[in-house]
Amino acid sequence: MAVQEKKIIGYLPEDTPPVGAMLSLGFQQFLTMFPATVLVAILTKFDVGITLLASGLGTIIALLVSKRKIPMYYGSSFSYIAVIITVMSKFAPDCYNSTAVYCPEGVQIVQVGIVLTAVFEILIGLLIMRIGKAALDRVLPPIVTGSMAMVIGIALANAALGNAGNWAAPEVAAKTWIVAFITLVATILFSVYLQGKGLIGMLPILLGAIFGYLVAIPFGLVHFENVTNAPWLEMPKFTFPAFTNPDAWGMALSIALIFIATIPESTAHLYQMSLYIDALAAEMGRKPHNIKELIGLNLIADGTDDVVVGLLGGCAGTNYGENNSLMAITRNYSTAVLMTAGGIAFVLAFSGKLVALVNTMPAAVVGGLSIYLFGVIGMQGVALIQSEKVNLFDPKQLAVGAIILITGIGGNLALANGVFPFNIPFLFPNGIPAIVFAAILGILVNTIFLVLPPSRFGIKERDNINK
Repeated sequence: MAVQEKKIIGYLPEDTPPVGAMLSLGFQQFLTMFPATVLVAILTKFDVGITLLASGLGTIIALLVSKRKIPMYYGSSFSYIAVIITVMSKFAPDCYNSTAVYCPEGVQIVQVGIVLTAVFEILIGLLIMRIGKAALDRVLPPIVTGSMAMVIGIALANAALGNAGNWAAPEVAAKTWIVAFITLVATILFSVYLQGKGLIGMLPILLGAIFGYLVAIPFGLVHFENVTNAPWLEMPKFTFPAFTNPDAWGMALSIALIFIATIPESTAHLYQMSLYIDALAAEMGRKPHNIKELIGLNLIADGTDDVVVGLLGGCAGTNYGENNSLMAITRNYSTAVLMTAGGIAFVLAFSGKLVALVNTMPAAVVGGLSIYLFGVIGMQGVALIQSEKVNLFDPKQLAVGAIILITGIGGNLALANGVFPFNIPFLFPNGIPAIVFAAILGILVNTIFLVLPPSRFGIKERDNINK
């Protein structure tokens, strides 16, 4: 009797599923990116509609730039929030400190920084394609990138706790804190106990937001007037970068330098996806794709996405680990599906009712989500240092990490407006933001050790007991 061949269910990057499967899988990808992407827009007071539109369009164009070889979805990056809040507080203080949900004056300044980020990412990508990643790792080793991730996460503590209740009016502060911590605990429980449960396990932030939102209603923290008055169809709020504003360029460099912390994140996502894709290809009897070798192209695709969002007025982007995990669970790596998800985001960006509903999210719920998410960013920096087995018994490594943490975190806590008072004409005429100063200082000190290695002076490197 003939043995029936077992059919392998899954899609590789070049595959195009049937229309029904493509729509359903694409909608799942949209749902997965949605909560984090719109949360960044809410926190930074960007327009939710244009953020969704730019996310979808940026993803589609980035996939085309990578020749549909690298399946990634691009959503809003949390890494840039702290420095964007600094920009908003300086260039649009009245708007940012009010109940407004959108501050175009600040957005236009930030856009210049996002476009400059794109330039850096594309140049680094081209450089890696020419000289390899090992050379870049010497300039940006894990102790620098990991420590920067910790700084970025912890520096956002003020924003998280502010939304959770510290900025609330005294008469509602108690209610706000209660809702924030209920949201926080619910989100943590969803993220832990729904692991491996299919699509629902990929949506702990969405579920936490919905749960917190429902809790906030009886507390009187949700107001639906704007939803009722909003049109069904509404044009997203496009803005053009303030390239002609001389003050924009110093802040632009501050924003762009945050890419230092996003490169290892993007590369880690690429390695992860490469393993999953090649495992499925082997099961299907097809050639391995080895997309892990496309580090440079991946960064160029990242930069392309930031060009799109920077020119349109969306939040700075990054490829999403949540969507990568969903692809691994569904065994769907089809770039056609991701382009469908981008198309869905693009279309829904014109829904005035949806945008208005998102903007009714109470600050308390945002704060509860942020306490968890921002803390996770910091812990991911610890994880990066740990996974790369950085020798923390080596004075060089300790020195670089220590100065980044103290100047980055301490600078945000102790200095006026989180800015070091070193005025550099054109670039930093009003001082250097603490996060940026920490990155520059860490890179410079690491460079000293590269140029003048201790071994040249007869100093023996200490053994790494982590290996």
